[in-house]
Amino acid sequence: MPLVIDLDGTLLRSDLLVETSLRHAGSAPLQALALLRAARHGKAALKAHLAGVVRVDPATLPYDHDVLALARRARLARRPVYLASGSHADFVSAIAEHLDVFDGWFATEGDTNLTGPAKAARLRERFGVGRFDYIGNEAADLPVWQAARRAFAVRTSRRVTARMGEVSGDATLIDQPTPGVSIWARQFRVHQYAKNVLVFVPMIAGHALTFENVALASLAALAFCMAASACYILNDLVDLQEDRAHHSKCNRPLARGDLSVAHAVAAIPVLLLTAATISLAISPTFALVLAIYFATTTAYSFVLKRILLIDVLTLAGLYTIRMLGGAVAVGIAMSSWLIVFSLSIFVSLALMKRFTELAALVDANKPSPTNRDYETLDLGMLAALSAAAGFNAVTVLALYVSGSSVSTLYSRPELLLLVCPILTYWIGRALILAQRRQMADDPVLFAIKDPQSRITGIAMLGVFIAAI
Repeated sequence: MPLVIDLDGTLLRSDLLVETSLRHAGSAPLQALALLRAARHGKAALKAHLAGVVRVDPATLPYDHDVLALARRARLARRPVYLASGSHADFVSAIAEHLDVFDGWFATEGDTNLTGPAKAARLRERFGVGRFDYIGNEAADLPVWQAARRAFAVRTSRRVTARMGEVSGDATLIDQPTPGVSIWARQFRVHQYAKNVLVFVPMIAGHALTFENVALASLAALAFCMAASACYILNDLVDLQEDRAHHSKCNRPLARGDLSVAHAVAAIPVLLLTAATISLAISPTFALVLAIYFATTTAYSFVLKRILLIDVLTLAGLYTIRMLGGAVAVGIAMSSWLIVFSLSIFVSLALMKRFTELAALVDANKPSPTNRDYETLDLGMLAALSAAAGFNAVTVLALYVSGSSVSTLYSRPELLLLVCPILTYWIGRALILAQRRQMADDPVLFAIKDPQSRITGIAMLGVFIAAI
C-alpha cells in the first residue's frame, strides 16, 4: 500500500510558493511586475516563473522530522513512498533527490496546478481509489483524503480537522505542538525592544521629565515595538534561505519552521494596525514619523541592505528616527548636536555588526554573503571605518560640551568632558572584542547584556546627573 506525502506544510514546515515569491521580491524588487504578469495566468504559471528565477537549497529547508520518520519507516516496511506537491516539479524533484527516501514524486508541471481536486485525480489515476495512504495538512487536501484509504494530518486547523472527519472515516492526527508565546516572542524579537528606549533620550537630554511626557514616550516606544516586530517578520521572510545557512540566524522561528509562514504573514498587518492606532492616539505627526520608519525599514529589507555602505547608513538612520519619534511624541525639539552624535555612534555600531558577520564567514571558510554587498576581504576596512565613526562621535560630544549652549542645561558642564574618555574606552573595547571574535552579532544587544558595558553606561549617566 503506497504512502503519499504532501510537501508544503506537511513534510516541509514552510510553504515554497510564499517563500520563493518573497525571496524573488526581495532580491529583485524591480521584477515585481513580471511576477504579477505570471500570476495573472494562474498559479501554475506563477510557480513556473519562480522556478526559473529562484534557487531553493534542499539541504537547508526545515523538514518535519516526525513526517520524515514515517516515510523512512514505510520504506523499511517495503512500502512504496511518494512525494505529491503543488510546488513546481523543479523544486519537488530536487527535494526528493536530496532526501533519497521516495520512490517517485508528483508535482505542478505545465498548466496543471497539482493541488486539491487535481492532485486527487492524479493519485486516483495512478493508484486507484482507496489504494494509497495520504499525509496532508490543509483544506486543499480534503479531496485527496477522500480518495485515500487512510488519512493522516499534521498541523491542521480545527475547521480542517472537522471536515477531514467527514470525508474520511479513518483519519489520524499526527500530534504537533502549536507555536506558544515563547515562539512568537522570539519571532517578534522582544529582546530587541530594548533598543526602543532611544525614544526617551530626547526627553531626558532636554530635561523635560514629566509624568505626561513619560507616558507619551512609553506609548511611542510601544508603537515602535509593534512596527519593529512587523519589520522583523518581513525581513525574515525575505531572508529565509540565507538565515537557514547562517550559524546563529538558523535558530530563528521562521528559519527553523517553528512558525508557519502563513501565520507570520498574517501577523504583519495586525502588528501594523496596532502600531498605527497607538501612533495616531499620540499625534498625526508622530504617526508620520512611524510611517517613515516602517517605509525605510521595508526599503532596507528589499533593496537598501544589498547596497554597499548604504545599508549601515540606513541602520543608523533607523536608530535616529526612534529618537526623533520620541522628540515628536513629547513635543520638544531635537538638538542638532544629538542628531549628529547619534548618527556617528550608530554608524559605528552598524559597521561593527557587518564586521562580526563577515568575520564569522571568514573563520568558517565560507564565501562572501550573497545578500550583502560586502566581500570577506573588506574586513579590515570595516573595522577602520567603525573606529573612525565611533571616535567621531566622541569628538562631536567634546565640541558640544565645549560650546556655550550647554550651560543653559547644566550647572557644571565641564564635568561632561569626563564622558569622552569613558565613551572612548567603550568603543575601543568593543572594537577589540569584535576583532577577537568575542562580540555578539548585534553590538547594540551586546551593549545591553555585557556587564562592563552596563557599568560604563551607569558611569556616564552618573556624570550627566552630577553635571546638572
